[in-house]
Amino acid sequence: MDSNLSDVGGGPGSSATRLVWARVMQGEVEDAVRAYEAMAAGHRERVLEEALVVPAATRETLVEVLRQARDFAGAARLLESDGDDRAAAPMYEQAGAPLLAAEAWLRVGEQARAAAAFERAGSLEQALALYQALGARESLAHLLGRMNRPMEAAEVFHMLGNTHAELEMLRAVPTDDAQRPEAVLRMSALLDAEGATWRALVLLADGLKHATGAGAAMLQAEQSRLLRQMGLASPPEGAAAAEKAPPVVDGYGYLKAIPIFDGLSLEDMRDLYRLARPVLVPAGTTVLEKGAKGGGLVVLLEGMVSVSTGPGPDARQLNMLGPGAFLGEISLILDGPVSAHVRAHTVVRALRVTRTDFQYFLETHEAAALRIFRLFTQSLAERVRALSS
Repeated sequence: MDSNLSDVGGGPGSSATRLVWARVMQGEVEDAVRAYEAMAAGHRERVLEEALVVPAATRETLVEVLRQARDFAGAARLLESDGDDRAAAPMYEQAGAPLLAAEAWLRVGEQARAAAAFERAGSLEQALALYQALGARESLAHLLGRMNRPMEAAEVFHMLGNTHAELEMLRAVPTDDAQRPEAVLRMSALLDAEGATWRALVLLADGLKHATGAGAAMLQAEQSRLLRQMGLASPPEGAAAAEKAPPVVDGYGYLKAIPIFDGLSLEDMRDLYRLARPVLVPAGTTVLEKGAKGGGLVVLLEGMVSVSTGPGPDARQLNMLGPGAFLGEISLILDGPVSAHVRAHTVVRALRVTRTDFQYFLETHEAAALRIFRLFTQSLAERVRALSS
């Protein structure tokens, strides 16, 4: 045993840590792991303190012992003390210490990883500053939404051309907010551009109930323009207006009804819905290709898809699915190949949640992630039982 260790008070020569150090210095990693795992928390802390005076090669062996013993925080501390922040950062992440991971990533110039770790840690202002410096507009927009800054988030989503998320952020502006008239005006313009002019008129009529002064005048001017455009003499009112407005399926209700999202809070569901991306699939186009890497969740809003055993002419059709059906939810969590071939039988309008976006959601919504994984596990167990029977 190294002579330097004998000078540490209560050090490796003591009964508390002697066995671990003996195994470490002999390179017996598996035995050292078992000995370390069996120690009390105070004794494990003493090992970490004693490690600061051992030779570098011995400390490297101890880091591997700690990693295999799942003491990721301890391994990260030793790596950090040696100045190896690049190796320490992912260890801190495994330990569930995102703030320490963020600081380590920052020290090695990994600003994008640092920003994501700061966001997971709840240090949103630090994450925001880094996203702004990096020009990471999509991450910036989502973070502004989480920080209850919807108008700023909507502006960034507008620059990104993400109309779906822009509308979601504009809807989130409170009715008593001074910027609400501007938000209503922008929503009206977006709806009109999509051909949903009746919805825009209903929205303006509702907005005028809460607006005053310049805001009310702005909304009235837009209302008059749309009325002229539709050849109407007066604005729609109340229930009659809502009845005239064509029904719109935006997918939120369908997304909310998916079993693995059952129990998510309103705020978490709206955040997840904002991550969904509208897609339009022409008839005859492949939606999910059998054997390909999962493309995430697809929720059907309009149209029909056929599900078959494969893409070939001799493939057997398994099902026909329409609005409200969902596909690929397993690929959100398990990165495996698609088990069936799905083709658009008609023109299909749908929402897609990519695996990448869903992983971001899980990393930034810990309580929601726990609920989703619990429900996913239950669903998987039920499928296994059904197959077994």
